[in-house]
Amino acid sequence: MIRRIACMAALIGATSASVASADAPTSVDEAVTTFTLNNGMDVVVVEDHRAPVVQHMVWYRVGSADEPAGVSGIAHFLEHLMFKGTDTLEPGELSATVAANGGRDNAFTSYDYTAYFQRVAADRLELMMQMESDRMRNLRLTQEDVDTERDVILEERAQRTDNNPRSLFGEQMNASQFLNHRYGVPIIGWRHEMEELDMDDALSFYSDHYAPNNAILVISGDVTPENVRTLAEQYYGVIPANPDVTARSRPQEPPHNTARRLVFKDARVAQPYVHRSYLAPERDPGDQEKAAALFLLAKLLGGGQTSYMTTKLQFEDQTAVWTGAFYNGTALDDTSFDVIIVPAEGVTLQQAEDAMDQVLADYVAKGVDQEELDRIKLQLRASQIYARDNVDGIASRYGRGLTSGLTVQDVQDWPDILQAVTGDEIIAAAREVLQLDSSVTGWLMRDDEVTQ
Repeated sequence: MIRRIACMAALIGATSASVASADAPTSVDEAVTTFTLNNGMDVVVVEDHRAPVVQHMVWYRVGSADEPAGVSGIAHFLEHLMFKGTDTLEPGELSATVAANGGRDNAFTSYDYTAYFQRVAADRLELMMQMESDRMRNLRLTQEDVDTERDVILEERAQRTDNNPRSLFGEQMNASQFLNHRYGVPIIGWRHEMEELDMDDALSFYSDHYAPNNAILVISGDVTPENVRTLAEQYYGVIPANPDVTARSRPQEPPHNTARRLVFKDARVAQPYVHRSYLAPERDPGDQEKAAALFLLAKLLGGGQTSYMTTKLQFEDQTAVWTGAFYNGTALDDTSFDVIIVPAEGVTLQQAEDAMDQVLADYVAKGVDQEELDRIKLQLRASQIYARDNVDGIASRYGRGLTSGLTVQDVQDWPDILQAVTGDEIIAAAREVLQLDSSVTGWLMRDDEVTQ
């Protein structure tokens, strides 16, 4: 499964997958313990004894942006194949066992990580570790497995991307935004390369990246660090480290010194709109202040019914029927800041874009409304309290953060950093990032429309 976040029925694609999770404030007073096994596997334990449940997650520091050229989609393809058999498990047996024990399981692939999880009763944790550690090193594939699952991912692409003009448009936006980085390649892969994926590709990727010293075990729920350590050493600790695992090295972006534009036409488009994407810095370890300012900028500009773009473009000028701003800060490398405007009836895309540009310029010139900023910060504080009831979300925040280059301390510091951001810092970040020279502007249109 490829994790995505819906925004205006998924107007922008998988690049925003982390916005509502890893970028959200963490819960307060989390009891977190960390340690590393002798084979290099990192372990994070988040205790919550209010309910007898546990979330067991294994996060690999590898995603689609780490794929070799020419085999796009192999990270996601391998995720599917990991549910096939091992020396001791029949294909599908792991998920069936989880279900038989009253739990649920799944997996997801992003640009920067691949993760596998089970949510079960706390007394089933050992069984989960036994099965998950087994497939970390003992995956067994047949040619039928490969052929069948390749058809599955091709069908997934057909349903989610090829049959959806918004998704096709989003692919082209990403490919235009990232000139050299693999963030410009879709997580699911380009179809022509997916069709050629084979067993050698899968097993090579598996042997290169699936190892304890390239993984993070995150356990949240009704557990103790001592019990987790005992079980982790028993099941994961006996797996040898892969000495060939090295730090991730990716092609980086060259300087962006010109604005880019694209028009995507499709007869299936129900609602034309304008999408602007700016290259933006990510959250960096020990240096998250600028990312926090951009996170709050997205909230202030297009994060709800009282946001600046919504107020000006939807309610006052009635130029738009929908607007939004998005920032995906939890990434290993430079990410994007996105704004979208869906024009009202009778408003052309050019008029909508001009109105959007004027509103952005006015906001930077006018500055942040302190009352609105205080309101958003209060909402973020409240969300920390609500987050304490979400064992899944707690584990996911740490997993996404750590596989994106952050530390446990960074994840824990994030809420306070957000609260400390000033209006001046937000405007300074806006002036730096909202530059046309580092932007891509896309128009999604019906194929019978004319550009203006």
